[in-house]
Amino acid sequence: MNIFVGSLPFSIEEADLRESFEAYGAVDSVKIISDKFTGRSKGFGFVEMPNDDEAQKAIDELNGATVQGRAIVVNKSEPKPEGERRSFDNNRGDSRGGYGGNNRGGSRGGY
Repeated sequence: MNIFVGSLPFSIEEADLRESFEAYGAVDSVKIISDKFTGRSKGFGFVEMPNDDEAQKAIDELNGATVQGRAIVVNKSEPKPEGERRSFDNNRGDSRGGYGGNNRGGSRGGY
């Protein structure tokens, strides 16, 4: 099961997070998400546990737990449906451009 872990202290390391979850069972992977420019933690991550029962127990026990002075959020990670993903495609075919639309018809300065 893939588990979302939010409200993490910025100073927490992946090894510390792994240790917290290993108290409930086997952990396949731990990933704390960091800013690609600064390298600083974004305060959330994901833990993958192979056994769903152990993963659910970890979620139940750790959601709201205090880690380094912060109450963390722990729940099952659900993938976003395809339609909810943000698109950064600049070639999507709309022709609005980026110039605010000042063409309101009417007079064009005496022309």
